[in-house]
Amino acid sequence: MKKANQYGNESISALKGADRVRKRPGVIFGSDGLDGCQHAIFEILSNSIDEAREGYGSEIVVTRYADHSIEVEDHGRGIPVDFNPNEKRYNWELVFCELYAGGKYKTNDGENYEFSLGLNGLGTCATQYSSEYMDVTVRRDGYAYQLHFEKGENRTGTKTGFKKKKYTGSDTGTVIRWRPDLEVFTDIRVPEDYYFDVLKRQAVVNPHLRFVFRSEKPDGFAETVFCYENGITDYVAEIAEDKALTSVQSLSAERRGRDRADKPEYKVRLNCAFCFSSSVSRLEYYHNSSWLEYGGAPEKAVKTAFRYAIDAYLKQNDKYNKNESPISVNDVLDSLILVSSCFSTQTSYENQTKKAITNKFIQEAMTEFLRAGLEVYFIENKAEADKIAEQILINKRSREQAEKTRLNIRKKLSGSLDVANRVQKFVDCRTRDVSRRELYIVEGDSALGSCKQGRDSEFQAIMPIRGKILNCLKADYDKIFKNDVITDLLKVLGCGVEVKVKSAKELSTFDLNNLRWNKV
Repeated sequence: MKKANQYGNESISALKGADRVRKRPGVIFGSDGLDGCQHAIFEILSNSIDEAREGYGSEIVVTRYADHSIEVEDHGRGIPVDFNPNEKRYNWELVFCELYAGGKYKTNDGENYEFSLGLNGLGTCATQYSSEYMDVTVRRDGYAYQLHFEKGENRTGTKTGFKKKKYTGSDTGTVIRWRPDLEVFTDIRVPEDYYFDVLKRQAVVNPHLRFVFRSEKPDGFAETVFCYENGITDYVAEIAEDKALTSVQSLSAERRGRDRADKPEYKVRLNCAFCFSSSVSRLEYYHNSSWLEYGGAPEKAVKTAFRYAIDAYLKQNDKYNKNESPISVNDVLDSLILVSSCFSTQTSYENQTKKAITNKFIQEAMTEFLRAGLEVYFIENKAEADKIAEQILINKRSREQAEKTRLNIRKKLSGSLDVANRVQKFVDCRTRDVSRRELYIVEGDSALGSCKQGRDSEFQAIMPIRGKILNCLKADYDKIFKNDVITDLLKVLGCGVEVKVKSAKELSTFDLNNLRWNKV
């Protein structure tokens, strides 16, 4: 392609209409690959979940067709698509063809949706823009509306942009079927596992809501139902199975606050279920039903609160050994099964893919809420608190022992690999056969020169040291191990030391089998 040399006023252009998504899908969906295609599905599903959470509909049906098209049906109030006198446009234009348009901008003012999964007014429009086609059926206000889109354009063929006819049925709702466009996404073959994972997660954080997944097969549709009557509490019990060390605890509260003094106040609903196990660990965070894959504020709150509360309990009950170091957060997480599901009327997501939140107040409120809840739990359930304390200490001491073993092995290996390079003036021999190796310890550089000329370099090594190094019988360990000549000699010998002092931390634990010489 010929490179343009001109860069003037005419070089600047703006994407318009469907091109804003079709040419840069990664901006909205996070990717132009399968991940982005999957996120588009979640955008449509989110709207149905928001309706159900507000009390409109108790079942959502998701259908995966063999041609890779998808259908989502809910029994909510139905998307408004008729004329909007305030905007002087049809609502279908705003919902399906206008980015940053929707009914969820006033959640903090108590309008329409209090805790909304949908947030930015991007998802439905962006999914429509990225589709090969999209068919929409809406049942509301005694009418059935039908719309048809192709590659971001309304192709219904009517002046209003929709077909409208009387509907005498009692149920309302929305049905959207679309096929992601291969001109936009590199792959649209969304596997069944994605639907199983997403619908199960949504069932967990939306108690009583029934999700039905239908997958087209050669002989019909295979159907799977997801529903958790007790939400995250049932889910934690399912993860723990018979490996739980404690009973499942459920905590909930509401708080109001601000992320900054000059920011508006908003409401947060906090829910958390957890238990401890000696063999299973799992942490999952959800906010307004969205799975926070990268955590953010809730994850920081959980780590801070649990480490603080358990460390305080260990100190108060004299569980630590004398001079023992405190537990780390990983010691706690290794035995923790926890699922949090929080909701807020104002949410700061990292981006449109909603995989982490950054609200300062949510982090602070959740930290305080968990600390207080754990303190009460430990007081009221001392037997379980003691079990938790013992398990966390086992995790800690096992980790420290494993780290000590790892470092010791590393010291041994590094000592045998490059001792000649790390010890000044040491002259090694060539053979690695310990039964033949001999070490000559000589005084001064002059002796080193003479011995080098007379030795057999195949099996004889030389270690020169200066005379009168240190009287070790009268010196303490710190002074001994701060002496470079002595520590170099110990490294060359290779069998480590028995004493445990900080100044000897670079030396391996004593093991006579690691002596690198047959004669010294």
